[in-house]
Amino acid sequence: MARVLSFFRPKPLLALVEKRKSLFSKMSLDSRAREVFATAVRAVQPDTVVRQSIQRKEDVITIDGHKLRLKNNLHLVGFGKAVLGMAAEVERILSDHLVSGVISVPQGIQEILRQHGKNHLLLKENSCIEVIEGAKHNLPDGDAQKAAEKIMLLASGLTKEDLLLVLISGGGSALLPSPVPPISLQEKLDVTRKLAGAGATIQELNTVRRALSLLKGGGLAHFAHPAQVVALILSDVIGDPLDLIASGPTVQTEIWHEEVLSVLERYHLLDSVPVSVMEVLGKPGSRWQNKQEGTQEEHVINAVIGSNSIALKSAGRRARELGFRPVVLSLGVSGDVKLVSRLYGLLARFACSQEEPPPEIAEELLRLGPDVGVESWDLCRTMQVLDQGRSEGWGATCLLAGGEPTVELKGKGRGGRNQELALRVAVELQGMAQPPKGPVFLSGGTDGQDGPTDAAGAVTDSSLCEEARKQELDVNKFLDNNDSFTFFSKLSSGQRLLVPGLTCTNVMDVHVLLIPSPPINIATN
Repeated sequence: MARVLSFFRPKPLLALVEKRKSLFSKMSLDSRAREVFATAVRAVQPDTVVRQSIQRKEDVITIDGHKLRLKNNLHLVGFGKAVLGMAAEVERILSDHLVSGVISVPQGIQEILRQHGKNHLLLKENSCIEVIEGAKHNLPDGDAQKAAEKIMLLASGLTKEDLLLVLISGGGSALLPSPVPPISLQEKLDVTRKLAGAGATIQELNTVRRALSLLKGGGLAHFAHPAQVVALILSDVIGDPLDLIASGPTVQTEIWHEEVLSVLERYHLLDSVPVSVMEVLGKPGSRWQNKQEGTQEEHVINAVIGSNSIALKSAGRRARELGFRPVVLSLGVSGDVKLVSRLYGLLARFACSQEEPPPEIAEELLRLGPDVGVESWDLCRTMQVLDQGRSEGWGATCLLAGGEPTVELKGKGRGGRNQELALRVAVELQGMAQPPKGPVFLSGGTDGQDGPTDAAGAVTDSSLCEEARKQELDVNKFLDNNDSFTFFSKLSSGQRLLVPGLTCTNVMDVHVLLIPSPPINIATN
């Protein structure tokens, strides 16, 4: 077998491989993992995704394959955490045709951007776009409702000659509260909180939210009819479902009050909801049954211009430049971080095994798949690639994934899902080789924050637990208290923390598992 392998790996090829390795020998695996993550974040900056999505030639723009003519008829609305930067780029590209605009953005975002030197994400001083800050602590409030009312008023006054550009990003739902009269904002919040507390699913919660809102579930597009509506969407939801991102204000969704009543009845809440809510839900039929003549669908274009998929594609290109073969596992990793960490630990052992890995590893991976949002065919494909890479000596591999795992909160510590996942993966990697011969794992939130901390995540490897023991840090105690941030802050002065600063975007999380090149044994006789 050694002679056969030597035939497929002649010395000139090995020399080329070694030369390529030397280019990155001075850059640690930790540094390369961080660079892959940073590249993913750069790819989904609000101004970048807008600039790449709008092609302009004189007075004609092309968006998502649709050509649209501008004639001083452009109006803009937006809502979400990244919308200010998106609007600033639209203004740079199309300001000569921009007539009016209203955007709803988080409280204090303009000052935060100035403090961080992100002036390119701010509007011009004489901008015709009105900026309204609200939704303090990411909760709907009076300021956000005022913004929603102004957005609805602008949309309602448009004609078929107008073009409404709608900018949407994560956090948009809280920044666009518009309860159906006579329901008050507080009454709507109380109903949804009771449902959530009773164990309602996200689908059920969205069904009720849309029914109690004027603008969600296609309401904004409805009020803008007959104008042409184009929505540019920065997705923070697994799978990019248009009806769930910011509750789908430009995606027409049939809302039947009878269905909402059945949800409330299922959770025994019919007797406790406000009179105003029952008054609205007492009207039979679909909400849109009395809409204007003509269909609004043909007047709406929804384009996802930034997503976890786009971030991972860019990360993969950078990984290749850094000497790795990129492999995307999944865009929908979810479920408890305990199970997700087990998944990555098994994948690392599978890939780093010098011999054929035990079949039990593959069997456990396939059992874990459904619980962590990874399809069986994705796992089989990934294991096949990793197996070929190990057996044929393809070189180092960068396994990429995206999604949003969850943490079961039992303690009172600080930290989020990314830091806890990284810490749990380190526990799974115990006993494996240390870098540069062993794997490195990174988990980071693209929004730059992980829970109530200024860290986005952390970078770990098999040496972490021994490092913690030497510094008298009990990993299990920190995990039991959900206190991963405190742990990483104390461990080696926080060197393993991932702190990218203000990222101005959010397309969920990015996971990076770097697997070094397997040892190559070439027969010389």
